[in-house]
Amino acid sequence: MHLDQELLDVLCCPADGGDLRRAGERLRCVRCGLAFPVRDGIPVLLLE
Repeated sequence: MHLDQELLDVLCCPADGGDLRRAGERLRCVRCGLAFPVRDGIPVLLLE
């Protein structure tokens, strides 16, 4: 997974606004623990 650090700095969890950190091929919220996939280099930040 390749995401610019600048992009990660502005993204936040759609559920609680927490910071997102890389966790393998996903982004994980440091507050609530939700994980979001990254598909073709694009974070999919959808709540289902």
